[in-house]
Amino acid sequence: MADYLAMLTLQLNGQRYNKTEHAKGLMHKLKGRSRPSIEFKHCNISAVMLELDYPYIPGYKPRGNYQHMLLDVVEAQVQLRPDLQDAAQAAVLRPAAAIAIADEASVWVPTPRPSRIREAPANYAPSFSPAKRDYLAQEARNRSLGRAGELFVLELEARRLHAAGKKVLSMRVEHVAATRGDGLGFDVLSFEEDGRERLIEVKTTGFGELTPFYVSRNELARSRADAERYQLYRVFSFRDRPRLFALPGAIEDACQLEASTYLARVGG
Repeated sequence: MADYLAMLTLQLNGQRYNKTEHAKGLMHKLKGRSRPSIEFKHCNISAVMLELDYPYIPGYKPRGNYQHMLLDVVEAQVQLRPDLQDAAQAAVLRPAAAIAIADEASVWVPTPRPSRIREAPANYAPSFSPAKRDYLAQEARNRSLGRAGELFVLELEARRLHAAGKKVLSMRVEHVAATRGDGLGFDVLSFEEDGRERLIEVKTTGFGELTPFYVSRNELARSRADAERYQLYRVFSFRDRPRLFALPGAIEDACQLEASTYLARVGG
């Protein structure tokens, strides 16, 4: 546990570390534990960190079905790590700049398998926890990160069409969130090679590919109404090595949705 939190703190501070060396150190310290078993436990810890609204360590992808005791231990340990809290706070608020694309093909990754996307959140997660933070929500409100991700996709789409010989269409790719406002339910207007419109909602994170993201009611409605044209581009690891995958169609068909906030009207 302590080793995982130490690595996560380094990760959030942008400092280099070696997962292999850390794993070897734990194997030496924990006699009889294999490296796969240590990595499996780290993946369990990643799942707990997400439940507490913290980022997780890339490479240790969240695995559910962890024991309640692990949740209690993680919850207690993160409260004793102000350095981790400070690092997470700084990471989600850090400004981001647009990044040039060196190779379009290298930024695309396969969409996470449905079994992993749809894995139900642990129903034993604490409803009221002093360890729970809103770091992921804060990152979602980081306007410079969101804009940088949109510009990244804007360039990616223009280059895709240009490479396909569709130069006129490539020049028509539009950052509608900037030119028309963000009430359309998508951020970038692009095109298929045959000229059909592609409506792209961009969700950007500086963290791992399975980091949850927030969607608005308007975005959900647009993805339903225009499912054949709609795609959500999930951009992740933006500051280190930007990559992305696409979720075409209605968002609710590709993701498990949880109610997060409500609009309250007095006397309603």
